[in-house]
Amino acid sequence: MKKVHPDARSALAGLLRDDMVIMAGGFGLCGIPENLIDALQESGVRGLTIISNNCGVDGFGLGKLLETRQIRKMISSYVGENKLFAQQYLSGELELEFNPQGTLAERIRAGGAGIPAFFTKTGIGTLVAEGKETRQFNGETYLMERALVADLAIVKAWKGDTEGNLVFRKTARNFNPMMATAAKQTVAEVEILMQPGEIDPDLVHTPGIFVNRILRGTHEKRIEQRTVRKVA
Repeated sequence: MKKVHPDARSALAGLLRDDMVIMAGGFGLCGIPENLIDALQESGVRGLTIISNNCGVDGFGLGKLLETRQIRKMISSYVGENKLFAQQYLSGELELEFNPQGTLAERIRAGGAGIPAFFTKTGIGTLVAEGKETRQFNGETYLMERALVADLAIVKAWKGDTEGNLVFRKTARNFNPMMATAAKQTVAEVEILMQPGEIDPDLVHTPGIFVNRILRGTHEKRIEQRTVRKVA
């Protein structure tokens, strides 16, 4: 089956519908699938539930989908960089399911591993625990968290080959690898597209069996918070 597509629009063709659940890789603006997000916006699909650590920033990344009111619900751990997000949430326009960051990562990993739920001490005694099952293990109280799975995962890698094997670069190896395993369909955009055998198998982070479609994109790679050292 041919996995390579010429652009993000064709890579998403036939996969999108209103009210679907989408996992979007990245942390802040690092390792986000910029081209696929733009194609999502252009498609006009609405009522989306987006599983992502955050929701981009105003006017960039997933923040673009907030501007067009295409997102109905966010499942996230941090949203503090986006004023429009806050406005939509406080007005009741946007639903939000907050997760401790480690819990979010494990819910996604569990979904990809076929584990329906797990127990963690994180969140005990806080609003996070409201309405959730608890259980005692070795005299300690643990909270049950359910795994996350999605209709579609959109991820961004540094290198990939035409079979869908992916290599992530440094901190861009954040939520991307686990999301690629936890969806019915995974579409990856890469900076460098290679032929089979050109990537050392020992360096592959996500095997191609998890990737359904792949494209080479162009990436702006914005810096979310620029911090520099002052010269004395």
